[in-house]
Amino acid sequence: MLRRVLIVASIALAVSAAPARAEVAAAPFDGSLQRLAEILGALHYLRNICGANEGQKWRNEMQALVDAETPAGDRRSRMIASFNRGYRGYQQTYPAAIAATSRPTGPARPPPTWSFAATSRKAPRSPAR
Repeated sequence: MLRRVLIVASIALAVSAAPARAEVAAAPFDGSLQRLAEILGALHYLRNICGANEGQKWRNEMQALVDAETPAGDRRSRMIASFNRGYRGYQQTYPAAIAATSRPTGPARPPPTWSFAATSRKAPRSPAR
């Protein structure tokens, strides 16, 4: 009786551990897939800087990739982390304020001068009494 219980328990343990081992093994293309996710994250950030009216296009592409690949556990986390790393990397390199000033808007203009002396040469008026 004890022998049967041990055999059944060992079989159950072996069957339940098999999917976990398969999940841990990385696919041979995982490195490329993570790089693609990182590029999609960068594109998702850059679309706004470049003035593209694409909305959530690159995020949706990443979501479609995740849905098609259906990764589980750690693999899914790595893909999402790669997307976020790409987004944040470009966010730190090209903050929105810098990007807005460097976007071409027309013919080149000289930079503004910030001299207070040039704004007014009139003497201040005395307050009315």
